[in-house]
Amino acid sequence: MTQIVRTIAFLSLAWYGLALPAAQQAPAPGAAPQTNKPRPQDTEVWEPAPKVVTPGSTNGVAPADAIVLFDGGNLDQWVTANKEKSPARWVVADGVMTVDKKTGNIETKRSFRNYQLHLEYRIPENVGSFTGQSRGNSGLFLASTGPGDAGYELQILDSYENKTYANGQAGSIYKQSIPLANASKKPGEWQSYDVVWTAPVFNPDGTVKAPAYVTAIHNGVLIQNHFALKGETVYIGAPQYKPFESAPIKLQSHGDPSPPISFRNIWIREL
Repeated sequence: MTQIVRTIAFLSLAWYGLALPAAQQAPAPGAAPQTNKPRPQDTEVWEPAPKVVTPGSTNGVAPADAIVLFDGGNLDQWVTANKEKSPARWVVADGVMTVDKKTGNIETKRSFRNYQLHLEYRIPENVGSFTGQSRGNSGLFLASTGPGDAGYELQILDSYENKTYANGQAGSIYKQSIPLANASKKPGEWQSYDVVWTAPVFNPDGTVKAPAYVTAIHNGVLIQNHFALKGETVYIGAPQYKPFESAPIKLQSHGDPSPPISFRNIWIREL
């Protein structure tokens, strides 16, 4: 009898020991099954949702949140790039503005930091027999840090079958970065730049914390891919940085002998 009792007790404990973990692992009624397996929901981020921006009807048309800098009407958004910031005096006619080489560079009244920019330009069809840097020369200064040609320049030039130094042709970060491709159209045809500009960041002592970066597309072709600039544009010598917070965008009135170029449809989105 004693042996039978011991056997029954042993079997009862064995059953209880096996049943207890199963009872502990059983989910509560209605609870989701517990599992360590990753789920798609674990990596879904719902907030904050990006703001809704209505795009333009075509890629070149300003989206709803853009600041229009020139739409063919007037130069109200621009001043002469001198110390006095006098009114811009380039010629506006038939929806385009044309460089006046007698009055100098112009720049935006507003200053910007990080942005997306769209700009269209045209080298005159009658550009003449000039060559190299003397043919359809201008510049888009992504940040104008002073009068004259102070700042960071994306080169504008007639580079359609016009040989010059590679880091000075259309699409170059002038004297710093050769474009990834020559996407220039013939003189007389409208061309476009689409640019993403990230301004440099400076430490309190004026040293560079992060360089400026530029990504640029010329006529639909990527020509600068997140290039880290070495400093401001200089014609002679090595580029250097000098601290600034925000800056206007400047268009160059170059002193080359060829006929002046024209611009239209300029807009910007602050980032």
